[in-house]
Amino acid sequence: MEKLITLWEGSGLYNLELGQAAMILVGLGLLYLAIHKKFEPLLLVPIGFGGILANIPEAGLAISALDQAIEVAKPAVLQQIASVLGATLDPLSGVEAWRESLKAIAHDAAAPDQLRAAKDIAVGVGYSDGMLYNFYKVAIASGIAPLIIFMGVGAMTDFGPLLANPRTLFLGAAAQFGIFATLFGAVMLTSLGVMDFSLNQAAAIGIIGGADGPTSIYVSSVLAPELLGAIAVAAYAYMALVPLIQPPIMRLLTTQKERQIKMTQLRPVSKLEKIVFPLMLLIAVALFLPDAAPLLGMFCFGNLMRECGVVERLSDTAQNALINIVTIILGLSVGSKLMADSFLAFETLGILGLGIVAFGIGTAAGVLMAKLMNLVSKMPINPLIGAAGVSAVPMAARVANKVGLESNPHNFLLMHAMGPNVAGVIGSAVAAGVMIKYLG
Repeated sequence: MEKLITLWEGSGLYNLELGQAAMILVGLGLLYLAIHKKFEPLLLVPIGFGGILANIPEAGLAISALDQAIEVAKPAVLQQIASVLGATLDPLSGVEAWRESLKAIAHDAAAPDQLRAAKDIAVGVGYSDGMLYNFYKVAIASGIAPLIIFMGVGAMTDFGPLLANPRTLFLGAAAQFGIFATLFGAVMLTSLGVMDFSLNQAAAIGIIGGADGPTSIYVSSVLAPELLGAIAVAAYAYMALVPLIQPPIMRLLTTQKERQIKMTQLRPVSKLEKIVFPLMLLIAVALFLPDAAPLLGMFCFGNLMRECGVVERLSDTAQNALINIVTIILGLSVGSKLMADSFLAFETLGILGLGIVAFGIGTAAGVLMAKLMNLVSKMPINPLIGAAGVSAVPMAARVANKVGLESNPHNFLLMHAMGPNVAGVIGSAVAAGVMIKYLG
């Protein structure tokens, strides 16, 4: 009977907390959106599943060996860990108070050599780093996964529409206004006492406005890793909701006559132009802003493999097998950050709210820039394609085309909208470089 009681007390059901149950439901909700509603399924399926795994009690799949030991080890082990961390445990405060104290010291105050010694103790008594923790450490903490995905996106990107109509670069740049507007908004809310975001956290939240999942993950992993789960979920959720979020803003800011504007046929773009452009783009931007070089460098490298025509196998791998493998690991790694103790907080609601504001401002800024350009341009631009300046490729371009067809069934804007759409990817990478340079 005693063994049965021990087995029950060590089970997940016995140790399941309300927050963990809530986050398991959140994970199931993400799976529902991905499978039934088809909202960004390639990312939300592994993120949702990773979130479920991360919240299974006693499994410790998303935490380090040291954190596992602090959470469940016997008092004698806790005293050993406390000794190497330089902590004093009050015998009268109880074991749970010891655990909270050691967790705070391990995460905030301990020196690297102390953490290594404490981890050695945890490993010595049988604890090991969780599976998802290892995924996160290799894929995201190192910065590798978002960069490889950016390479794959580059290999799938055609710069032709942008080169055929270089003016659309301004639309992609304007759409990044949402990033910086949200940064200032988060700082203002903090100064008013509504939220409690540091400047680094505000910058990481603002990147959601670029509607670029890999960039959001990369910047948050550098500037605010503690907010990674909420930022990644918000970024990909809003990317999936592009067909719902953007059209009302586009219709509000344009007239029926503007939505009916027909744009001239794009000129043919030579192969030489397509080969030279990613090289010129990388060199020009990286020389002025080296912090943008990792993201933009991998993006341009992927595009060069696509356009040069001599490494088809590498280009095909980057576009398909490699990006799919990394997407699985990236999604599970992001899911590991959906743990109840860090995700279920008032700040998460703030991130979700600021994220949609950033997305809306970016969409509006792109449309308004197109209207402004029409005042000084002899060749009219349909303002709808300005909304494609956010980096949600190719969803934002498809939405611009769809809204245009509603006003004129013979007005096909898809290829025109791909110009600002691709420019938005470049713009979000540059904005990320600016954030990291000044705050990283």
